[in-house]
Amino acid sequence: MKNKQVIFQDWGLTDYKVAWDRQEAMLADTVKLKTEIRDLKMESPEILVDIATPNYLVFCEHPHVYTLGKSGKPEHLLLDENGLKEKNATYYPINRGGDITYHGPGQIVSYPILDLDNFFTDIHLYLRTLEEAVILTMADYGLKGERYPGYTGVWLEPEMPEKARKICAMGVRCSRWVTMHGLAFNVNTDLDYFKNIVPCGIDDKAVTSMQAELGHVVDINEVKKNLKHHISVLFEMDMV
Repeated sequence: MKNKQVIFQDWGLTDYKVAWDRQEAMLADTVKLKTEIRDLKMESPEILVDIATPNYLVFCEHPHVYTLGKSGKPEHLLLDENGLKEKNATYYPINRGGDITYHGPGQIVSYPILDLDNFFTDIHLYLRTLEEAVILTMADYGLKGERYPGYTGVWLEPEMPEKARKICAMGVRCSRWVTMHGLAFNVNTDLDYFKNIVPCGIDDKAVTSMQAELGHVVDINEVKKNLKHHISVLFEMDMV
């Protein structure tokens, strides 16, 4: 039984570790239920199992934090412990894909905790669909977001490598087709914090934000509303 219903939650400004633990619990509960449904079907194939796994779409912002994906290099963080304290930032090696990135106020962080069996079991299509939602959101403000061949995320002017700049980073984890982690979309982000890392392990590309590109502060709640809409439409979600 496929379930396209998605529970939306906005956690506001949330400590990164708190959000991580919440995601892990939601993923674990979904995987456990999925296993129970599978076992029930195997034991009694003649019984119609009217149970479906849940889906969640979480938005939040984080206090200043650097996170390192499992394929990343610790040396891509250019601050020591004292430097982190001076920047009022924390640091976590985590279990998503990708290298190092920064999260902070003014950045929309989206964590879809979806059972892709309810949508499509294709992780590459999943990533491309999330990128498309950001591209469409940027278009709402007259910005041309694009993909950069060989990289994940959303960029501006990728066809001109010397000018290419990243506006949205992505890193996901998938367990039994249940996702966690997601994307970080720079809206009014303090870009100076990116100077303390090699963003996503790429040392020759710039990072940008909607504020930097448009020349003014953007209504982040409006951007959230637009991004939520585009994700919902692209995944054909029944958002609640």
